[in-house]
Amino acid sequence: MRIMSPGACVLILGMSLILPSGMLQGQTINHKLEPYLKSGNLPAVAAAVVERGVLTEYGVVGTRKMGADIPVTIHDKFHLGSDGKAMTATIAGMMIEEGKLKWDSTLGDVFPELKKTMAPGVEKVTLEQLLSHTSGMRADDENLMKLLKDSFDVDGDLNDQRYWLLKESVKLPLVAEPSKAWAYNNRGYTIAGAMIERVSGKAWDELIVERIFEPFELTTAGLGTQSTLGKIDAPLGHVVQKDGKVKSYMAGPNADNSLILGPAGTLHLSILDLATWAGWNAGNGTRAPCNIVKPEMVEKIHTPVFTIKGENRPGTPPEGKYAHGWGWVTVDWAPYPLLYHGGSNGKNLAQIWIDKKKDIAIVIMTNIGGQQADDALRGIAKELYQDATAGY
Repeated sequence: MRIMSPGACVLILGMSLILPSGMLQGQTINHKLEPYLKSGNLPAVAAAVVERGVLTEYGVVGTRKMGADIPVTIHDKFHLGSDGKAMTATIAGMMIEEGKLKWDSTLGDVFPELKKTMAPGVEKVTLEQLLSHTSGMRADDENLMKLLKDSFDVDGDLNDQRYWLLKESVKLPLVAEPSKAWAYNNRGYTIAGAMIERVSGKAWDELIVERIFEPFELTTAGLGTQSTLGKIDAPLGHVVQKDGKVKSYMAGPNADNSLILGPAGTLHLSILDLATWAGWNAGNGTRAPCNIVKPEMVEKIHTPVFTIKGENRPGTPPEGKYAHGWGWVTVDWAPYPLLYHGGSNGKNLAQIWIDKKKDIAIVIMTNIGGQQADDALRGIAKELYQDATAGY
């Protein structure tokens, strides 16, 4: 049953992917996922399909730690990586709708006290350029790595540390003319997060909980490593080493990127919670929860800004078009470009594939990084997409 609310947002009674009895909607697809454990050398993999807001397929197979018999569950938390960028872009959209920011708000506008220290051109870098990786600012280089290490000596909360990183970053000369070049830039997203923090008066870490996790009822969502210290209570991240052996990482300082990079992607959640988020985006924000941003804002966030060429690291968008925390990619198994983003901290990998025309979202997560894992997840996406669209 659906009830139309003012503003054309559809409220779906029982919108949760879990029925009152505790049973899940949809069919299990563990049998589809099992072959990819071996072919992709994956410890575990989870996937789900949402069609027109309804969970139709879901599954999770494998172990939390390679070589150990610790089966994963459907409610296990996997790392989201850069797929969290779309959530940061959505929070920015909220600030815009509330009149606290504009797409063309500049670093000089938001941080006037730093204008005198900004390198030439940095003052005019806009929020939209930061969210679309077209700011021209230095990206993920040795300077950023040094700043992340030095930030541990900065007193205060994460928002204080982000402001410090911003202060140090705006001193650096631009490496490209803004809006004229594209370079994947976690520094830029962290700075966009600092802009959001300045105008909202709250840390990004608070906002992601209040504005995304809670209204979407993402009960498994959190920040940082998916497992807790000293426990294998979630799928551990894994890395294929140079000798070909697979190493797992318990929770600790080396298991995830610095939490300062939160706006760029340090989130975790279950495959079902990721499916909820992806399904809402597939419907262009026209389904509950209705008080996030207007559908027009969702459309703007999804709208391409720049054409990408030559970028294809696992966990980053391949060639195609980039919007704001989302990319548009062409694959040989879909009739037209799909809305897409990949996320990885090097030890985990996540992919979101959305067909907005058919209102289908496919989400896939694994607890290992690297090209072989990326290829496996793409194979799963192809199979699930072809099955979901077979009747069209």
